[in-house]
Amino acid sequence: MRLKKQKRHRKIVRFYTACFGFRQPFKVLCDGTFVHHLIVNHISPPDNAVSTILGAPVKLLTTRCVLAELKSLGDSYSESLKAAGKLFTARCDHERRKSAEACFIEIIGENNPEHFFVATQDTDLRKKFQEIPGVPVIFGLRNALLLEPPSASQRQFVKSSEEERLHMTELEHKLLSKRQKNRLTSKETKDFSDENEALEDQNLGLQAATNENNAKRRMVVKDRVQFKRNKAKGPNPLSCKKKKSQRQPNLASEKEDKDAGKTVRNSRKRKRSRKGKKLPETDG
Repeated sequence: MRLKKQKRHRKIVRFYTACFGFRQPFKVLCDGTFVHHLIVNHISPPDNAVSTILGAPVKLLTTRCVLAELKSLGDSYSESLKAAGKLFTARCDHERRKSAEACFIEIIGENNPEHFFVATQDTDLRKKFQEIPGVPVIFGLRNALLLEPPSASQRQFVKSSEEERLHMTELEHKLLSKRQKNRLTSKETKDFSDENEALEDQNLGLQAATNENNAKRRMVVKDRVQFKRNKAKGPNPLSCKKKKSQRQPNLASEKEDKDAGKTVRNSRKRKRSRKGKKLPETDG
C-alpha cells in the first residue's frame, strides 16, 4: 500500500511540475487546522513528513493571519501556535487581520502565481482550491498525510491551454507576418544588390578584355615570330688539314743532326777500340 501511495503521489507531483511549472523546493502553505492535526497525531518533524509525500525538499510557510487566529482560540491551541510560529511566514498584504480562509484565497489568487501547495483540513477550503487551476491540496487522515489528485476542472484547463499553445494568437500572427515582410524586403534588396554586383563584375571583365586586346595590338610586332637569317659559316674545322708550323722541320733536322753526330761518335769510338787491341802473334 505504501508503494502504491508513493507512486500515486509522485505521479500527481509530476503533473503539477510539468503543467504548471512547480519547482523544488516546494512551498507548502499551512493553515491552523493542518498544524493542529500534526500536533494531535504526533506527526513530527512536519517538514520531513511532508517531504516524504512529495518526494522532494519542502519549505513550510504560514501567515500572520493564521497565527492571530490560533492565538484567539485560547490555551487549547497553544502548542499549535508554538509549532506554527516556527514555520516561515509568507507575506500577506492586509491592512486589517482576516480569517485564514480569506487570507489564503487572497494569496493564491486566480492562478497561484507563487506555486504554493496548500495544506488544510478545512473541506470547504479544499473544494474551493480544487476549482482553481494549479493549486495542489494536502490534507491529513489520522497519522497519514495525503495529496489530492487533480480535479476534472484542472485537467480540462491543462488540455485547453495545450490546444491554445498549438494555435497562434493575433499578436503572434501579426509578428510572424511582419517578419515575413521584412524577410521578403531584405531578400529583394539582396537580389538587387547581387544583380548590381554581377553587372559591375561583367563590366569589369569586358573592360579588362578590351584593355588586353589593345595591349596585344600594340605589341603585335613583339609578339610575332622573327626569323633570323643564318650568317655565312666558315669551313668545318674537322675537314680542314692543320697547317704545318715552321718549327717542325727545324725540329726534324735537329733530330737528324743529333742522330748523325751520334753515329759519327760511335764509329770513332769503335775505331779507337780497334787500335788499342793487339793482334795475336802467329807462328811462322
